[in-house]
Amino acid sequence: MSQRSIRVNELVKREISDILHTRYRSESVYITITDVEVSPNLRTARVFYSVIGNETRVRESQLWLDRNRDEIRHFLGKRVVLKYLPHLSFRNDPSIERGMNLISLLDELEEDDRDAEK
Repeated sequence: MSQRSIRVNELVKREISDILHTRYRSESVYITITDVEVSPNLRTARVFYSVIGNETRVRESQLWLDRNRDEIRHFLGKRVVLKYLPHLSFRNDPSIERGMNLISLLDELEEDDRDAEK
């Protein structure tokens, strides 16, 4: 990946996150933008997000993001100057949840080792 692509991805990620947490403060309080992948031609962008909560909250967040996609894109266009303003598609990123599960499993193993040594 080129340096330009990395910079564009990070810029779009930062601005979408800022839009969500300033303009849509109450609706997006549980949403964290984890990554953005803008296509090389700048026409599309996949926005990965994580949600604090259960599966119901994840589904509600996906519906909310899909409903407000065009408005978020509009505000992004006012903040970012690119040759093309990418169309946004939002996707849930379960990697944080998987990481937390892995850490809890490792903690359990460590606890079992301590109990076995006693």
